[in-house]
Amino acid sequence: MTENESTTGTRRAVVTGASSGMGASSVRKLRAAGWEVVAVARRADKLESLAAETGAQAIVADVTKDGDVERLIADVTAGGPVHAVLNIAGGAIGSDPVETGSIDDWQAMYDVNVLGVLRVTQGLLPALRESGQGDVLILSSTAGRVSYEGGGGYVAAKHGATVIAETLRLELAGEPIRVIEIAPGMVATDEFSLNRFGGDTAKAAKVYEGVEKPLTADDIADAIVWTLTRPHHVNIDLMVMRPIAQAAQHKVARGVGL
Repeated sequence: MTENESTTGTRRAVVTGASSGMGASSVRKLRAAGWEVVAVARRADKLESLAAETGAQAIVADVTKDGDVERLIADVTAGGPVHAVLNIAGGAIGSDPVETGSIDDWQAMYDVNVLGVLRVTQGLLPALRESGQGDVLILSSTAGRVSYEGGGGYVAAKHGATVIAETLRLELAGEPIRVIEIAPGMVATDEFSLNRFGGDTAKAAKVYEGVEKPLTADDIADAIVWTLTRPHHVNIDLMVMRPIAQAAQHKVARGVGL
């Protein structure tokens, strides 16, 4: 039992992007740690499977749609206190240079990685404040800290997510709400690179080619749960995570046993 659990009873978290990858793993690990969890994503079939497996509550919603988020907030707040919101929904589309980048792709990335975080966080802040010990967790990326060729749209969106975390922390200073940012580097999940390259399995596989041990969704979820279960006077402002093979955005050891 963590200090948070022993002093405040069962805690309740809302996890977006819960249908796969780091979101689904975070739901599993929070449930294993004794949290009540509301799992949120667009895909009903995957959510229902996760809910059956973990006992989490499933709510189908798209964080890029105002109406969906309004319904989500109403359903969540009617169901009890909210102690944490985990903004994990996100993603990258394409790897075109700025000169030829698709406006539609850039818009889609901004909508989910920035405005989705904004919608959900704004809607749940009153409930987090009322809980007396609230947490806003934003899953950003090392792309939100360092630019790279072919990543302009995703980099811009993740910079936006980082700025939300940094600004919100300043604006909430003195209130009982922590703002936590987790910035992963190379994480091999089932869908991230596959979605980025429109289902092209060869391009997706090349991202991790020769990297023996990229991070996993469970690695990130472990870190997320650890930050949330620190005593509430401890705020992990920013955690940057990379596999040992990745020294920086452009420096990756490939074909080396680690």
